[in-house]
Amino acid sequence: MRRMKISSVVVLTAAILVAVVPTPIMRPQPAATRKAAAPQLVILDTDIGDDIDDAFAMALLLHSPEVQILGVTTAFGDTELRARLVDRYLAAVHRSEIPVDAGVPAPAHNVFTQAAYARQAPARSHADAVAFLLREIRAHPGEITLIAIGPLFNVQAAIARDPATFRKLKRVVIMGGSVYRGYDGGNAGANASPSPEWNIRCDPAGARALLASGVPVFMMPLDSTQIRLAPQDLGALFSHGSPLTDQLTLLYHQWTSPDTWRMPTLYDPVAAAYAIRPDICPSKPMRIDVDDKGFTRPVSGAPNAQVCLKSDEKAFLDFLLRRILADEPH
Repeated sequence: MRRMKISSVVVLTAAILVAVVPTPIMRPQPAATRKAAAPQLVILDTDIGDDIDDAFAMALLLHSPEVQILGVTTAFGDTELRARLVDRYLAAVHRSEIPVDAGVPAPAHNVFTQAAYARQAPARSHADAVAFLLREIRAHPGEITLIAIGPLFNVQAAIARDPATFRKLKRVVIMGGSVYRGYDGGNAGANASPSPEWNIRCDPAGARALLASGVPVFMMPLDSTQIRLAPQDLGALFSHGSPLTDQLTLLYHQWTSPDTWRMPTLYDPVAAAYAIRPDICPSKPMRIDVDDKGFTRPVSGAPNAQVCLKSDEKAFLDFLLRRILADEPH
């Protein structure tokens, strides 16, 4: 009987404690103890080798653990030679496991400034980039972000070949277009007159096909991407001496002439940064019409893209340089 009484007292005491002691508040775990989010799957579609900004965009993605690069596809002009450039770049930074595929070749009359760098890579046959893209979408439906920073020939071909599969992309982030601001021409002030932006002008039909595809499109036009690298930042990059910055240094010196000090305009890295840090370039829904000359005009109607018209230039440069100048991805 005594045991019964003691048990009754214990039960009664516990009941009283439960009644008077408040339920503890569940506080968020510190960031260090939370499970890291899985990296987002990305494919980079690039016309690397003409301007230098594609090389910076790839560098940012390579040093960003928030993304897993499923592959790199090359676009516009001599896509096989561009693929060799990517081969050499990835080998130099110990990332040869990333697949590289050559896209739809197209006539090109501009200068492939970094062709000599590309030709030093071993010649090999590259697989069909469009087939690779569609195969990866089927394997990861609704999960892949396509970052397209060149003319959209591969995108256009993928839509034509299998529109239903293409619609299973999570989203497409592009560098392209000119909504209210055209090329600055190296001047400090913004050009108020829109102009046909290079990537769209080379393939207006591809841009129209993408905007009509049903996939969420995030557009980084000239309005938000004309961000220049300062001389002191370029000097820091040249002197850093990591495998990644060494490749950027080599490609920079092929892009510019030996007696010219040119400040790169970082159009394409803004698109890469947006895929990781959308706060850097807030977007708004717009309906964009693309004409045959490559003009991208806002029109009335249901939105077909999220468009960033102004980026946080300081935050972008801080983010880009911190990542590229890190010796390892972090």
